Amino acid sequence: MRWLKLMCWLFLGLFALLVLVFRLPMFAFRQSEEAQRTELVNNGQTAPISFHTYEVKQADGTPRNMHYTHVGETHLPLVVLLHGAPGSSNAMNAYLADTSLTKVAQVVAVDRPGYGFSDYGNTERSLAAQAAALKPILEYYRTGKTILLGHSFGGPVIARMAMDYPDLVEGLVVVAGSVAPELEPEEWWRKPLDWAILRWILPASFRVCNQEILPLKSELEAMLPLWEKVTCPVVVYQGEADSLVPKGNADFIEQMLPNNPSVMLHMVEEGKHFILWSMQAEIVETLKQMLLN
Repeated sequence: MRWLKLMCWLFLGLFALLVLVFRLPMFAFRQSEEAQRTELVNNGQTAPISFHTYEVKQADGTPRNMHYTHVGETHLPLVVLLHGAPGSSNAMNAYLADTSLTKVAQVVAVDRPGYGFSDYGNTERSLAAQAAALKPILEYYRTGKTILLGHSFGGPVIARMAMDYPDLVEGLVVVAGSVAPELEPEEWWRKPLDWAILRWILPASFRVCNQEILPLKSELEAMLPLWEKVTCPVVVYQGEADSLVPKGNADFIEQMLPNNPSVMLHMVEEGKHFILWSMQAEIVETLKQMLLN
């Protein structure tokens, strides 16, 4: 009996420790505005830096706050950067600090719904709703061309934006984007991870990540007939050694856009999922060329 009590206390102690560890700031995958500004300035950014929050309505009519970081002059064309899952706008700090990019474009890095400071912890499972939540940014800063870049889960979101708002999007850069429904892994552990007790234990960023990935395959299937609406130039960067997003996702985009004359694939030999950062110089040059052409 004493042994059993000891094991119970040990279990409770480990459980409490796990909960405390998951509450550490590092698991929030976000950065305060002050810290983000300091990092950008320390990395050489001299263009104006600002932070903004606006409100959109969710499907049930309740409001949602959307937060983003803006760098550059508002008279320039627009580049919008969307992070993966989990993440937030600070995942794009290297791009926000790139003065060669902000000399030719104003750059917005968004906290996607549920991440960063966009109603942190409040999941949005619908790709169409995520696209709609970002539409005000495209409208507010529109001065010329608008190019969208999406990494990982950000890939299908920018694709949906181009499908739903083709008049507001002049180009897509998909970096290791999860866009092919037949290539979506159906991991058995994702549903148990969404049980109430495990949702409570997990950091909010992990919970949102799991909850938006669970319906992703069906969301991508619903997008299949909409690909023909993507008529803007599309550039894809895909690592051939990506263990999280199979390289077939790049081929899928090309197959879905047979009538789009401006689809370019960059298959990165031995490239992994995080080519967004390892290939930054090349990707920034692509963004600049798309803005100029």
